[in-house]
Amino acid sequence: MCDAPKPAELLAWYDRHARNLPWRVSPADRAAGILPDPYAVWLSEIMLQQTTVAAVRDYFTRFMTLWPTVEALAAADDDRVMGEWAGLGYYARARNLLKCARVVAARGNFPRTCEGLQDLPGIGPYTSAAIAAIAYDLSETVLDGNVERVMARVFRIETPLPDAKPDMKARAASLTPDTRPGDYAQAVMDLGATICTPKSPACGICPWNANCKGRRAGVQAALPARKPKTPKPTRYGIAYLARRGDGTWLVERRPEQGLLGGMLGWPGAAWGDTATEAPPIPASWSDPGVEVRHTFTHFHLKLALRVASVPNTAQPQVGAFQKIRPSDLPTVMRKAFDVAKATLTD
Repeated sequence: MCDAPKPAELLAWYDRHARNLPWRVSPADRAAGILPDPYAVWLSEIMLQQTTVAAVRDYFTRFMTLWPTVEALAAADDDRVMGEWAGLGYYARARNLLKCARVVAARGNFPRTCEGLQDLPGIGPYTSAAIAAIAYDLSETVLDGNVERVMARVFRIETPLPDAKPDMKARAASLTPDTRPGDYAQAVMDLGATICTPKSPACGICPWNANCKGRRAGVQAALPARKPKTPKPTRYGIAYLARRGDGTWLVERRPEQGLLGGMLGWPGAAWGDTATEAPPIPASWSDPGVEVRHTFTHFHLKLALRVASVPNTAQPQVGAFQKIRPSDLPTVMRKAFDVAKATLTD
């Protein structure tokens, strides 16, 4: 029977193979007394929710250049922050980012406990544990997708997700050490990201391979098990893209609550089982013959487009004409913009 994995073995591996990430303090620097910046740790963890390291690197670097402190971010213009966030998706995170920054700036610092962190906007159990462990070296149990996969394999947890989460959390807690918990939290996430990968795990070079029950049983690649996915429904809509001769476009601000909340978008009826015509202004609307398709977390979207050139005197029934930058738009709206811009040739 396998012994339990030893955190010390994982930490020794991490000391040699830690990923070089722009928000991370290396094991050597940490050992020399260089502490992580809680602001950088928080910002990276919010960005990494539902997103990959590769996607986040450039965004993190740009945000830290524009707003190097939580006070600078708290004072930032909402539209500028939302525009810089565009492309990362899950826009409620960006709204909560600003709310949280303003709360922290008002109080003068980030809380130094998991409970205190979890009281801040946009910070849940995982994120509070990650910040507490990484920024403050507290012995908190961090459980993201990478850690779930490692726990499922090492302990051969065959119960499907999400039902297996409590068992995974308990197993992860049993391994979390009191010594170097911040490095350990990052080490186990690195292990899942670089060796114990979803497909073709590199078990031969894993520091825990001798203690992995899943590997001994030959089932590691099949873990963690998951319940069959429910097929995503498809919703339909029509977006209206009108441009005046002065180069301004008709846009409206989406409601704060809901999908793409607070972001700029193109007027149109709500997305549903059918596409409903709802022109925001009288115009000679044309169909460019290109359908925009986009997939959100819970559904697929098929968005028909209507485009028109209108005079500078045009007054909309909804929204307003303004100059826009494509980078200010969420991805699905930017896809529509690219089609319209090519259609409305000067």
